[in-house]
Amino acid sequence: MGPSQKPNVCGRLSRRALGFFSRDAGMVQRTNLGILRALVCQESTKFKNVWTTHSRSPIAYERGRIYFNNYRCCVSSVASEPRKLYEMPKCSKSEKIEDALLWECPLGEMLPDPSDYKSSLIALTAHNWLLRVSATTGKVLEKIYLASYCKFRYLSWDTPQEVIAVKSAQNKCSTLARQAGIQQPVLLYLAVFHVLPFSLIGILEINKKIFGNVTDATLSHGILIVMYSSGLVRLYSFQAITKQFMQQKLDLGCACRWGGTTGTVGEAPFGIPCNIKITDTPPLLFEVSSLENAFQIGGHPWHYIITPNKKKQKGVFHICALKDNSLAKNGIQEMECCSLESDWIYFHPDASGRIIHVGPNQVKVLKLSEVENNSAQHQISEDFVILANREKNKRENLPTVTASGRVVKRNFSILDDDPEQETFKIVDYEDELDLLSVVAVTQIDAEGKAHLDFHCNEYGTLLKSIPLVESWDVTYSHEVYFDRDLVLHIEQKPSRVFSCYVYQMVCDPGEEEETTDQRSKTDHNNFKF
Repeated sequence: MGPSQKPNVCGRLSRRALGFFSRDAGMVQRTNLGILRALVCQESTKFKNVWTTHSRSPIAYERGRIYFNNYRCCVSSVASEPRKLYEMPKCSKSEKIEDALLWECPLGEMLPDPSDYKSSLIALTAHNWLLRVSATTGKVLEKIYLASYCKFRYLSWDTPQEVIAVKSAQNKCSTLARQAGIQQPVLLYLAVFHVLPFSLIGILEINKKIFGNVTDATLSHGILIVMYSSGLVRLYSFQAITKQFMQQKLDLGCACRWGGTTGTVGEAPFGIPCNIKITDTPPLLFEVSSLENAFQIGGHPWHYIITPNKKKQKGVFHICALKDNSLAKNGIQEMECCSLESDWIYFHPDASGRIIHVGPNQVKVLKLSEVENNSAQHQISEDFVILANREKNKRENLPTVTASGRVVKRNFSILDDDPEQETFKIVDYEDELDLLSVVAVTQIDAEGKAHLDFHCNEYGTLLKSIPLVESWDVTYSHEVYFDRDLVLHIEQKPSRVFSCYVYQMVCDPGEEEETTDQRSKTDHNNFKF
């Protein structure tokens, strides 16, 4: 069955004005987003390049904000013209921001300070300070000194918007130390905090004696994930580790005596001692071997995706049940393609339990369902497929004339990601408008041209296509964001030159075109990064 007929924008606005909606608190917001989706996808709507800028430092985007100069300068992309929200004072190299996460106020919780209800940027500096910065003014609201015994470098969410993990750079044993027989006992550290208000859970050390030769470790949803160069992935309960191996409960801002030294937890120079030291092998929750440690969990019920740990198996994906490791029916997914870049697969971020499998010329959305007459087993089937707009993979007969004059024809097959054929490069999901966004690129003469397509997330139907005016070089690194009525393209060129192209929705392009072109030219000169 195809999509049912839905009311038009005018009808939706009339119903909203008359109060025709349920008592569900989110109904009005869903109605508004439905109206916006209809406007975005209608034929007359265009997306215009309203601003272009370049920078020598990385450019990041998050929720309507564009960050420059290692997060020290913030520009709003929501207004019709770019507007600088703030620029933090210049700082030394040791004070630069290494990584950052955007925190937004959770609903239904009482927070101690009125400023806590506004969005904040949680930032990690090069000299081990963890900052909470106002997302609108750039003012530092809170600061925590982590430690001096390691170099913290990475921020990630353990539980989104609730718990963060700060990971150190990995301690690698030097050649001289190895020759002298000196072993590096601690491989890396993980500092874990509840956010807003900031409270310390603990700092965990990953040591070689307990875990062996670990290549990486991280936290996700309360699970400690440890990875090895052999492809082995092991999962442990962080809560169980904390309960069993925490040496002392530490509170930020409180006096503490540790190792013969007294200081205040979270303040320089004392910092935060490592208070979770594992002295025995913790209980193992799960173990699996996968090529390049590629491992994902998702679906309903829980399943996981791995690639068998052999190089010749690259591009082959196994979908298995988490409870008993059994392979799902049709659970071996392999895209029949010949390309330089490999295909990729992941669980759909819309929490539907579906799986997205992306290749150079097709996007498969797979669904997980019970096998008929056997509820204990699950099967994989196609929900829908998005195909690239290209000719069928043709085989060309290339004649060769031998020395005797005989003509020999040989077959030549082009690659599935041949640059002269439309090729999928990026697939993302806009959760508020419930749209799949797909970037497709075609090489035309010496330059590549890209367009961003919006597809119905339920049926895969193509609803809108937006051409990107800038050329697309497939050898560069690219990021494309679709956020409500905004499209943003960040490109990294050689020699660390970053470019940012901002597109905004225009419902009447005829009147806007001249002013938009002029604004695009002038805005480029307004900000220098």
